[in-house]
Amino acid sequence: MTDTLTPLARRYGADSPLAYLLDLAEQNAGPTEQEQRGDAETAAAHHTYNAYTSTLGQAVDAEAWQGYPPVYDNGSRRWEASAVAWLDGGLWLHHTLRITERDGAEDVLTLVVPCTCGRGYIDMVLDAEDDLMEVLSELRPTHGLSPHNDRDPLDCHSVTTTPYLEAVAAWR
Repeated sequence: MTDTLTPLARRYGADSPLAYLLDLAEQNAGPTEQEQRGDAETAAAHHTYNAYTSTLGQAVDAEAWQGYPPVYDNGSRRWEASAVAWLDGGLWLHHTLRITERDGAEDVLTLVVPCTCGRGYIDMVLDAEDDLMEVLSELRPTHGLSPHNDRDPLDCHSVTTTPYLEAVAAWR
């Protein structure tokens, strides 16, 4: 009868340099969820203060940002950590980083605006302070609501109202 070899659980000695290094890696597994939230809040505040100096940098305090950890799908990261800031009147800012191998990390700031129909939200990616001012000029006549009539259907369900958003809005 032939003996079948079973692979070792570890292919290295318990006191080897590799064992030591792998133990270090296990102890330093990366940032905690709380640290990821804090980093997202800091990145959002930093971006708004630097890229939107005359507008959001003056209006939104660093403490206004609420951080969220990355979202994973089947073990791989689907979305980076993000942060949101409540502007009042149903409007939100959402900040995250878009990370690619080619371009590195890029700030993505989105304005989330409730629709006049009351059934959802419109999200608008802002590229610069001029974009923000243009969008706000368009929203001013409707007091911060995205214009929508039933004859001209818009995608106002891009961000739907959730019980969490309604609870936070009522709390504020």
